[in-house]
Amino acid sequence: MKFFGRKLIRKIRIIRSQKKEKIMVEFLSAHWLDIVTTVLGLAYILLEYRASIWMWAVGFLMQALGIVLYYQKGLYADCGMEFYYLSMTVYGYWRWVCHSSPQSEEVLPIRHFPSRLVLPWTLLILGVWGIMYFFLNHFTDSTVPMLDSFTTALSIVGIWALAHKYLEQWFIWIVVDVFTCGLYFYKDIPFKASLYALYVVIAIFGFFKWRKLMKQQA
Repeated sequence: MKFFGRKLIRKIRIIRSQKKEKIMVEFLSAHWLDIVTTVLGLAYILLEYRASIWMWAVGFLMQALGIVLYYQKGLYADCGMEFYYLSMTVYGYWRWVCHSSPQSEEVLPIRHFPSRLVLPWTLLILGVWGIMYFFLNHFTDSTVPMLDSFTTALSIVGIWALAHKYLEQWFIWIVVDVFTCGLYFYKDIPFKASLYALYVVIAIFGFFKWRKLMKQQA
């Protein structure tokens, strides 16, 4: 009797172990893109914090995988933005390398966002936001057209400001990261959402880090 009891317990444990493995495999299969882009995203933001030019290479790979991830999740504005990001990673690398300052060891000096560009870029954000919202609301099955289009429009300025190494680009990303974090949790992209929550914290410290570096350049 004891023999059969032990055999039954062993079989139950094996079945439970197999179920756990199956659940884990299914989870990784469903979220592997989310996990990989999250790891790349963490590397990207840390390299950005250090103002390292290697961030552009990591960013290129992250954006390429992001195209597939966002399309699968129905985040069409974010998916479209990844193509823009890809082109901007190339532009950003070129900008940082080819516009170095002879007075500084940095490939491109950190600067303030020009005040003369605030109004035109603000109008551009509002215009892009409106156009993308209209498109997503009328021509796609997006369930979050307002928020998806907002973060996309703001990100257009953010990546451009980063390519030009403007200090205030951190403020733009803080806003984008806060809203994107909530959006991704809602769309069941938990790893990416958690990454954006971390982005907010790193962006705050990044601003002070870049400000310190900018003072050292002077």
